[in-house]
Amino acid sequence: MVYTFNLKEKVVIITGGYGHLGKAATESLLFHGATVYVLGRDEGKFTEAFKNSENTKEKLFFESCDISKTEDIKKAFLNIENKAGKIDVLINNAAYLKGQSPEEMTDDEWETGVDGSLNCVFRCIREIIPYFKKNSSGKIINVSSMYGVVAPQFEIYDDFPAFLNPPHYGAAKAGVIQLTKYYASYLGKLGIQVNTITPGPFPSEAVQQTTGFVKALESKTCLNRIGKPEDLAGSFVFLASDASNFITGQNIVVDGGWTSK
Repeated sequence: MVYTFNLKEKVVIITGGYGHLGKAATESLLFHGATVYVLGRDEGKFTEAFKNSENTKEKLFFESCDISKTEDIKKAFLNIENKAGKIDVLINNAAYLKGQSPEEMTDDEWETGVDGSLNCVFRCIREIIPYFKKNSSGKIINVSSMYGVVAPQFEIYDDFPAFLNPPHYGAAKAGVIQLTKYYASYLGKLGIQVNTITPGPFPSEAVQQTTGFVKALESKTCLNRIGKPEDLAGSFVFLASDASNFITGQNIVVDGGWTSK
């Protein structure tokens, strides 16, 4: 048997699938044949994001879900299985946080950031396990960050304090990498794979308007450029496909060489 990147038999759930990076990942999954359910809170943003996309009528669906709420997650997963008949892949891409200051962050801001970058991933993993156990297979793909691997280089932010990376984000994203290893070990005997994708500098279009900050980011990579959403999408396709069937517990870093320097 030849394992390929063909996803035509795969049913994929992705949280945050209409955002800056999620949209490109969703479109690439669709291009390779997957049926994709995007979990989110704003169907209007979903519709706007994919209004010009191809392969959406029969393959792309919105499922309302607030990943801060366990009951929402339970309901969304059950609805999707009832509609699609199965779930093959879960991509934990969405995140939410508030607060930024390393010195003045409140307890509530810290807890919100950890909840939105780590706890929500745990909730989604926990709730997908029964579906994957039933099928003796499944792929979980978590999204971390280069700041879950290395500390920020704070000189980058000296002239651009508005973009300072907050402490709870990196701490939580480091937790995502460990959570991946934990569940890869725990679920491996059941044929369930768990991996992480770790993006490097992929600033949003709004942030890219500050060209000085972008140049500072570019200077820290080996490739001397920031990442484009399309640069990240292939990693999701690979880990969702049968081509990755013997890979689990791994962290695929897509950072233009940032963490190698």
